[in-house]
Amino acid sequence: MAKERLKSPRARLFVALDLPDRVRAGVVEWGRGALADPALRPVKPESLHITLAFLGYLPEKEIPGLAKIVEAIEARAPTIELGDPAPRPERGRPRLFALPAESPGTIALQGVLEEKLVAARLFEPEKRPFWPHVTVARAYREERGSKRPARVTRLPDELPKSLLQPFDGVRLTLYRSQIQPQGAHYTPLAQVELPADGRQ
Repeated sequence: MAKERLKSPRARLFVALDLPDRVRAGVVEWGRGALADPALRPVKPESLHITLAFLGYLPEKEIPGLAKIVEAIEARAPTIELGDPAPRPERGRPRLFALPAESPGTIALQGVLEEKLVAARLFEPEKRPFWPHVTVARAYREERGSKRPARVTRLPDELPKSLLQPFDGVRLTLYRSQIQPQGAHYTPLAQVELPADGRQ
């Protein structure tokens, strides 16, 4: 039985809050100049989101149960305010740059989702506090085979005022992440639209 479990197909999964197309397009337009350093690989437009729970590799047989949990979430679309790009880690060479997302509603939504996933024994919460953010670029490796990120000499520019305006998230999505040489590819497996209060 143990050998069967080891051989069972597994999928790399996470749950995210999707952004409006208008905001994604604005981030991409800003990134054309702001993320021009050759050491940076901008995130694809369709991959711009706020991760709420990274589940790691789980057996594929768990996907239907995860989909039911996501689709059963009842919440209004949280209001989000993006901040200027921040490096992670903050010291040393950054591996990525992200836009902090000020959003009490997103924090509350993540808490509801986490509670349901933990109850189903499908998620182990991280010890560090949840940090809502949108990853916009990752650093290439310094050289082939190295784990050290390349040095970024030109830091990303500040966001334009248009991207600092509050907006609402649009949907909750369960994604499958497949690692590829050109970057991760995300496939939506289950979604639930979140009713908004009029912002777009």
